[in-house]
Amino acid sequence: MSKPLAFEEPIIKLREKIEELRELAKTADVDMSEEIQTLEDRLRQLEIQIYSHMEPWNRVQVARHPERPTTLDYINHIFTDFIELHGDRYFADDEAIVGGIASFEGQPVTVIGHQRGKGTKENIRRNFGMPHPEGYRKALRLMKQAEKFRRPIICFIDTKGAYPGKAAEERGQSEAIAKNLFEMAGLKVPTISVVIGEGGSGGALALGVTNRIYMLENSTYSVISPEGAASILWKDASLAKQAAEAMKITAQDLKEMGIIDEIIPEVPGGAHRNPAEQAQILKEYLKKGIEELTVMSEEDIIQDRYEKFRQIGDYIEEKAH
Repeated sequence: MSKPLAFEEPIIKLREKIEELRELAKTADVDMSEEIQTLEDRLRQLEIQIYSHMEPWNRVQVARHPERPTTLDYINHIFTDFIELHGDRYFADDEAIVGGIASFEGQPVTVIGHQRGKGTKENIRRNFGMPHPEGYRKALRLMKQAEKFRRPIICFIDTKGAYPGKAAEERGQSEAIAKNLFEMAGLKVPTISVVIGEGGSGGALALGVTNRIYMLENSTYSVISPEGAASILWKDASLAKQAAEAMKITAQDLKEMGIIDEIIPEVPGGAHRNPAEQAQILKEYLKKGIEELTVMSEEDIIQDRYEKFRQIGDYIEEKAH
């Protein structure tokens, strides 16, 4: 059972009331169908009202939900014949990034994504989804392999950021991320990335230089966490809610600014409410994106990607009168 978030309390209380009436109708043998129907109609209205008008901080909370589907969850629901590949061929295998070969609608593809754990033990093993440089080098190895065999690449982004520890810096964290950005820009095969949870800093961008960038409705994509921004701007991490509003980190804000291509709607209450249904919604967007890109030539794919990122940040400068 998914743990309710604070802003969902009115919905939870109404659901409990409906269940109470159902139990009462059973035990007392009383017809309460009309009252139950009235409350169910009210519940649907309340869900639409709350879930369609969430504040940025509410979306941050949903994006961080511990039961939110991970990369492996989507792989299991969307792809078939997945074979996970390991290691960067330099140092080690980083379990904060998973990747391999799979079949999508009968077509071979390469799938790569950040992987959080479910539970304390797995989170520690996967370093809470924060990759070391070997994770990014593994991702790049799989991308170059995909390019060699002409397979489309699908990336799932879900990380607070790259691991900032001493060992990661000693092994070239910034260089590994920078090389991914450089190499991804020139890949000759179709590339799609989907932000499925948190997309934080360069750790997220290292899987995000793609032809198409999609975001789940309640995911976030930003240069820093709201808490980090609040600590820098106002020396107070407790002002994270205000920072989230000011930073424009939601899918809705980023679509408006032209940074992402599509917003993928989530099931009511967030993707964690029904991962299987959410995966099918996401699958349709992937299918559309791959169909658009696979008809392009290698030169057009690279040019399409170039134009996409070249246009981000465009502005019109008016001359002073």
